[in-house]
Amino acid sequence: MFRTKRSGLVRRLWRSRAPVEGDGEVDRGTHGSEGCCMGKATKVAKSNAGSEAELKALTHSILKKIKEKQLEVLLQAVESKGGARSPCLLLPSKVDAKVGQQSYSLPMLLYKVFRWPDLRHSSELKRLSCCESYGKINPELVCCNPHHMSRLCELESPPPPYSRYPMDYLKPPDSPDSGPSSSDTGGTTYSAPVGLSDSLALQESGERAHWCVVAYWEEKTRVGRLYSVQEPSLDIFYDLPQGNGFCLGQLCSDNKSQLVQMVRAKIGYGIQLTREPDGVWVYNRSCYPIFIKSATLDNPDSRTLLVHKVFPGFSIKAFDYDKAGTLQRPNDHEFTQQPRTGFTVQISFVKGWGQCYTRQFISSCPCWLEVIFNTR
Repeated sequence: MFRTKRSGLVRRLWRSRAPVEGDGEVDRGTHGSEGCCMGKATKVAKSNAGSEAELKALTHSILKKIKEKQLEVLLQAVESKGGARSPCLLLPSKVDAKVGQQSYSLPMLLYKVFRWPDLRHSSELKRLSCCESYGKINPELVCCNPHHMSRLCELESPPPPYSRYPMDYLKPPDSPDSGPSSSDTGGTTYSAPVGLSDSLALQESGERAHWCVVAYWEEKTRVGRLYSVQEPSLDIFYDLPQGNGFCLGQLCSDNKSQLVQMVRAKIGYGIQLTREPDGVWVYNRSCYPIFIKSATLDNPDSRTLLVHKVFPGFSIKAFDYDKAGTLQRPNDHEFTQQPRTGFTVQISFVKGWGQCYTRQFISSCPCWLEVIFNTR
């Protein structure tokens, strides 16, 4: 029987939909049902045969009305799980679809089918800054590319006691200049002082206009040189199909630890660091949780910083400009030997630290980042 290309694309898209509990293996990279930051498990029950058939019929009906080129864009985004740079999928925002007793807008339906089956409301979402619809209010056409969206990581009160320990002291790299050249890592050639962090040298160096600098660490040793960030958005990854940014896989590491090598391989698509009008956001593009500690994520009166868990597909405002303005000497109590450390965010891949974990300090984590903001 003759089958059109459009029908073939629709079938491939349906096979690539986000799985729900009971479908078999759940892809952590596209399924955010475990919650965010609080570590809560919001399980999605497998739908019954009737609602599944209804959802399939509705999805097929909608997809068959979309142009073939747009279907190809959607398929590229879904099959690559956001790894490929797919363009926006602009569709009418006013079209509603009904599944059972529940009505969804066209964008919400596509987000539920292809990324988050447990998604309940658009307020749970944050649009990525790379999207054409970013910052636009009620446009006639809205981007429906599921991988141009992220789940919003909301902090609750009181926050969980992931970590109530002060920052531990880190040893400097054995040889600051032994890392690969800046052309290999995309970084600049700052010289690292003998101390706990490179932030002091960065504040005194005005060679280039950067808004932050990123250092990559494996346990207590920094790997490679500092990566200076001038662009508004930066991808930090180990293996990304169309990666353009800070590739950790290109760094030369002498660490032979099996745990470090295992975690390094799990970094995958990594994270996206974005400077936006209200602050700096971190989007977890990988298939595993990341853990973040930042002065602006906590109560300004707190004498210790908490570590927040961010699941795959979620975004968190890791650095808030307004809150930072009220912290004249941020976390001085944690940096008694180096009070000029200033605004620094720490991010660990896969493994957490703090009193809920065997690792009490981030320097015990296999692979982690230090993001140092330029406050000038």
